[in-house]
Amino acid sequence: MVEIISKRDGPRREDAALRRLLSENRTTITRLADQFSAGAYSASKVAKPKPQPKGLIFHDMSAGAPSEEPLARIRVSLNGRVIMVDENTSRQLHHLGQITTRDGGEVFVLATSENGFFAPLDEPIATLLAGLDNQTLSGDHTEEWLVAEIGRRLDLE
Repeated sequence: MVEIISKRDGPRREDAALRRLLSENRTTITRLADQFSAGAYSASKVAKPKPQPKGLIFHDMSAGAPSEEPLARIRVSLNGRVIMVDENTSRQLHHLGQITTRDGGEVFVLATSENGFFAPLDEPIATLLAGLDNQTLSGDHTEEWLVAEIGRRLDLE
């Protein structure tokens, strides 16, 4: 003899009875939950308004018209990255190199594959800036001088 066990359609009788019991006693359950949690249960169910941000500055990256020619500028970031950015959109155009500390002094390292950069500069830009590779920044050669020299070599001004 073979018994066929099949799943019935719809909820089980036990599940329906439990749901009915919970719905009939919802007020008592809520009162007990509030009593145990010192009112935190009902407070958590109340919809809270979302806080409005104050003092935040939102930048619209699409502010410049797409037909505008990029206005390239050289910047040195706080972590020493030397980059070329578009002044109209503030987007990075090229990562030119890094200012690192070697033997107690700051040195500009050009972004080439020989220097260990996984995204090296394009060849025309790298050849124009090759003389600045491993340039020590001290005395007259400061970050401002480096930015001006890169701008002069790339004809940005």
